[in-house]
Amino acid sequence: MSFGEPEVGYRERSWAVRIPPRIAAVAACVVLGLGLIGGAVTGSWLIGDSGDEAGGDTFAQAGELWHSVPVDRLFPPTVDGQGAGPGGADRTWTRIAVAPDSGCQDAFDPLLRKALAPVGCERLLRATYTDATQSYVTTVGLLFTDADATAMRDLDTRFTREGLDTRTDLMPLPYAAKDTLAAGFGARQRASWTISVLTDAPVVAYAVSGWADGRTVDSPEPAEKAMQSGDTTPAAQAGLGNEAQGLADRVERALRKTVSSPPEQPS
Repeated sequence: MSFGEPEVGYRERSWAVRIPPRIAAVAACVVLGLGLIGGAVTGSWLIGDSGDEAGGDTFAQAGELWHSVPVDRLFPPTVDGQGAGPGGADRTWTRIAVAPDSGCQDAFDPLLRKALAPVGCERLLRATYTDATQSYVTTVGLLFTDADATAMRDLDTRFTREGLDTRTDLMPLPYAAKDTLAAGFGARQRASWTISVLTDAPVVAYAVSGWADGRTVDSPEPAEKAMQSGDTTPAAQAGLGNEAQGLADRVERALRKTVSSPPEQPS
């Protein structure tokens, strides 16, 4: 965040005539410092910086959302993804199923479940979407952990340092809802995925995508790789990396918006 300097003429008229320059400089520094602090506190949740004190309130609020916010606010029935597709194409996703909130036992590959164990599993919320052409299905999830801000930062550091979010043996599992397009969306149908460890909330967000026709995938790719220019794998050519990343990004935004604008309490 940047702050424009007052015009020189204004600063001289308003301070130099009435107050000695030295005192004026000190006062200006105090005012600017307060402005910077206020701006940092206001923006901390939006830019992903938790802050140890002011961020504590939003961090705690985020951890309570799984039982205090309607599912339509966390997983909207329709999600618009302007510019989310390959080459900046627009995407629209329609929710076709919401899983009952649950634990994490059957939601992740065993090694991923082990990697996430240090932050615990308070609740897991999941929903599955399809694209406008009903060619693809994507499960998006929000794992609400038991961890504090320090533990979430430690987990994020480990995922980044060890590349745990790109390993094919550490993948989230789809939610294959019966009698929907995703009924055949199982472990062998996963084509691309993304995992994001949030440091400003006790939440791990993820998405995993595949074809709606139930075809198996021999070599799934993390979304970051599948979205790279020149990648010619089937998942990349179909835009399944964009499906996973685009939907996960927008569910994260909905989570942050909900915390910054909590629902009114009934009187």
